[in-house]
Amino acid sequence: MNEWYRTELKAKFPEFIEKWEPVIGVQETAVGVKNMRTRWGTCNVKDKKVLLNLQLTKKPINCLEYVVVHELVHLLEKNHTTVFVEYMDKFLPNWRMVKDELNSFIMDRYLEE
Repeated sequence: MNEWYRTELKAKFPEFIEKWEPVIGVQETAVGVKNMRTRWGTCNVKDKKVLLNLQLTKKPINCLEYVVVHELVHLLEKNHTTVFVEYMDKFLPNWRMVKDELNSFIMDRYLEE
């Protein structure tokens, strides 16, 4: 089942990467998918690599877009500083509502990688 989720997520996120990289003015070097127990996504700023949680496949599409934007903004600002929040407000004004929606979901701790 996880391979199906992985395939689904890999089919969905490229449109958001292509949409948001030019808007934000960044470019990642790789995007991966991993089942994570505590995070929806992560970004290695040094290597410009973004990892998305496999469980995003089961969440509303606006949540996936929010995580993509969030991780790409880390390429501009590494930490969750005031500057980071200003970028999020600029690029995705409704991000707080989407974040709250996403965080209202329980992560499936029983999915295996």
